[in-house]
This record gives sequence, structure tokens and C-alpha cells, in this order.
Amino acid sequence: MEASSSVSSFTMLEAIQTNRDYRKKIQENIAHCLTKTSLGITDYYQGKVRDRYNLGHSFALITTDRQSAFDRILATIPFKGQVLNQTGAWWFNQTKHIMPNHVIDLPDPNVMIAKKCKPFPIEFVVRGYVTGSSSTSLWTIYKEGKREYCGLSFPENLKKNQALDTPVITPTTKEESHDRPISAKEIVKEGWMEQEHWDYCSEKALELFQYGQEIAQKNGLILVDTKYEMGLSDDGEITLIDEIHTPDSSRYWVQESFEQRLQKGQEPENIDKEFLRLWFKDHCDPYNDPELPPAPEDLVIELSARYIHLYETITGINFVFPDFTKSINERVRGNLSPFLQ
Repeated sequence: MEASSSVSSFTMLEAIQTNRDYRKKIQENIAHCLTKTSLGITDYYQGKVRDRYNLGHSFALITTDRQSAFDRILATIPFKGQVLNQTGAWWFNQTKHIMPNHVIDLPDPNVMIAKKCKPFPIEFVVRGYVTGSSSTSLWTIYKEGKREYCGLSFPENLKKNQALDTPVITPTTKEESHDRPISAKEIVKEGWMEQEHWDYCSEKALELFQYGQEIAQKNGLILVDTKYEMGLSDDGEITLIDEIHTPDSSRYWVQESFEQRLQKGQEPENIDKEFLRLWFKDHCDPYNDPELPPAPEDLVIELSARYIHLYETITGINFVFPDFTKSINERVRGNLSPFLQ
């Protein structure tokens, strides 16, 4: 295992051990980020990370390098879009036996051609541990003294980063302003989903999470929590959409050091965006400040290295860096041209 010995001057963040140390290559390409896309199609939607283009019978989902948290964009991370797209595609393929998904084709490292589905306006957030720093995270709610959350009851004396006895679903609504925690009973009562749809989706979310934890454990990682999105296809089939078990939608910890660090009261070694979230919480009010400070370059490099490390660790595939003789936008348009005619 190779590791950088560099330590962030901003947060004293230790660079984690990675299979290969790509940090120098990441630094050299820190300007090569996909921040905006343009296909000449007027029917499109720009999400926080993905741009969705209507191709008629399908969608082109382009995963950019934009880094989101706290319902806004924090930074751009080199190679992040490619990692998310390819990690999600691998997991979609691995979980086809649990439920169908929306993947049709992968014409480009940053692009997925997906079935059109009508999304349920609910995120199925599955948690295996008491942790997190956002306003809707379980630890944030718990440390405020609340023991009832999303219709669930939690016992006294839980510690931060402690494993729950069994994974739970803490759903949130998908709303324009801010996601809202909600209980299963309220989801049906308020008309967000029908009871039979909720029953099926919640069952599948827990199955997907259990399978994800098993795969992660085999590769020395802990899948801590994640979120799933599902929708109805044109033929009425409930389908897994958006992304699955990526470092953007999921929290991963390093298994080998977890128990020792927990006993010492240290934060687990993580392979997700949590350390970047914490930096912004320490240096500004990320929910309310009109402008955010720029993300430190060493944290951007470290996050990119961790994302690539996660992809290689989970899939067993070496990450293939793109050829920058063309811009990412030029390459994407070229690879998508057969779908645009």
C-alpha cells in the first residue's frame, strides 16, 4: 500500500493509505474539471452534480465534477464525475438480482444513458451507524436530545459512530428548498407514496444496503449509510435510479482502523466527502452564508484520491485516467453523438 505523508495545513487531515498514490497526477490535472455541460438540447435539468438531458425515449445523465453538500456546491473535484458514474454503474450491475435499475448504456466515462422513470419524491436513507454532520443526520438529531426520528425510537446512551443494532430507514422528502425528514406513516398519509410502493421500496432499500455492506466488508471497508432513489418506469415497474453506493451518496469507513479509533474517541478513517463538509462547517455557515470560502487545494486533491481509491477497492478495477487531448465536454459530445441523432 502506498501513502502520501502529506498532512493538510488547514485541518491536520491525514492522507489515507491508497492502493496507488495518484495525488501528484491529480494535482497536475486540478484544472481539468467538468463543471458545466452543453449538448445543444434545450430540454435539460441541471442538478447539483448531474445534468440530465431528455433524449426522447431516454435520458443522458452526465455526472460532473461538482461537489455538493448542505444543498449547495462546495467545490469541483478532479475525476470525481468519472468515479461516481463508473462506481454507480458497477453497483447497478452487481445488484440487478435485487431489483431492476435504469441503466441502458455507458457511452462515456462520465455519461449514463438511462430509462425514463417517474421518481418517487422520497429519498430512502439507510443508516447502520449513529453519525453525520448535516442538519438531517442521525448524530446531529441525537445529540440535540431527540430520541424519536422519522417515526423511529432510539435508545439512550448511544455514542457517535456507534453501530446500530440493525440498519434503519430515515426517509426524507425531495423538495426544492430542503429535504425534510419524514416517517413511513406520514409518507403514505401525506400522499407522497402509496402504501404498497413504500412497503416494496423500503424492503428493497434494506436488501440493497445489506448486500452493499457485505461487498464492502469483503474489501476492508464499512458501508456506514447511504441513500437510494427509486421510481416507476413507463411500464409501471419500480426501478432503482440516480446512483447507488457511490462516495457521494454513501459514507464509507476503513474497517481495519475503525474499532481502535472508536475506542480512542477519534473519527474513523473515511473515504467520502465528510471531511470536506466538516471543513466548511468549521470555516463558515454553509447553510446560510451567501458566499463560501474556496475549498483548500490539498483537501480537493485528497478527496479526489479517496474517491479513486474507493472505486479501485470496491470494483477491483484500475482507474483509467482520461486523455486530455480533448476537453471533457468535447469528448462527451463526441461519444453521445449517436444518441443525439
